[in-house]
Amino acid sequence: MEMTDRINTYYPSMTKSEQKVAKCVLEHPDNLIYLSVTELADFAGTGETTVMRFCRKIGFKGYQDFKLMLAQGLPKQQAFSGWDGGDLDYAAHLYESAVNILQSSLGMLDRAQLEESINQLDAARYIQFFGVGSSAITALDAKNRFLRIGRRVEAIADSHIQSMMAVTMGKGDVAFGISVSGSTLDTNDMLMKAKQNGARVIAMTNYAKSPIASIADIVLLTAGKESPLEGGSMGAKISQLFIIELICKGLERRHGDETKNMKELTARAVIDRIC
Repeated sequence: MEMTDRINTYYPSMTKSEQKVAKCVLEHPDNLIYLSVTELADFAGTGETTVMRFCRKIGFKGYQDFKLMLAQGLPKQQAFSGWDGGDLDYAAHLYESAVNILQSSLGMLDRAQLEESINQLDAARYIQFFGVGSSAITALDAKNRFLRIGRRVEAIADSHIQSMMAVTMGKGDVAFGISVSGSTLDTNDMLMKAKQNGARVIAMTNYAKSPIASIADIVLLTAGKESPLEGGSMGAKISQLFIIELICKGLERRHGDETKNMKELTARAVIDRIC
């Protein structure tokens, strides 16, 4: 069943608040695939719980399930990064897209939040990166970058281990959550557990208004928005890695000699394993 037909079928049984959400979806389907649940709620003038009720009422498990079906029903050029496939020089297109994403990332950068995140990470007793799916790959990359400059950090892919590590964090520790959508249940749950036990929380997300942002003490915004059909897109990854690199550079500038020594030590630790 098409999304429009599905919504119209259930529309008479919806509450007035749910009907507000329905009207937004019917009138702006191409824009909604890039909105977080919080942003859609604000756009419709309702609450997040109303959006979730709307999604379930029309037969979806949740908001992400709804957005996936919505994206599948859009014309191909709308559902994928703005490229309509007509330009055969896709290499040039990807290059321009990457450059634009870096420019957007720099423009969105809140330097005060970046500086505060560097302060917290510099003073942290222990740092744990949290992320699942493609964001878990970014978390592992962040771990590698931090280890190279002599920082003791951890990033674990297994959700059970993540959960146990989250509850063992406390005052003086920093939980760093990575989520493009800001609505990843596992990541948000880990961050909440860590925060309840006294840890500071830093979130890196595309959405200033999202569940992860409401949990975090510090929010670092990324660019490179992706549709539900583009999970783990290059654009999102570039923006995430840009922020991680800025943090590492900030830490390096504060501890120049120590960082230089640690880079040499870590390089020598693996040099014999490189042919």
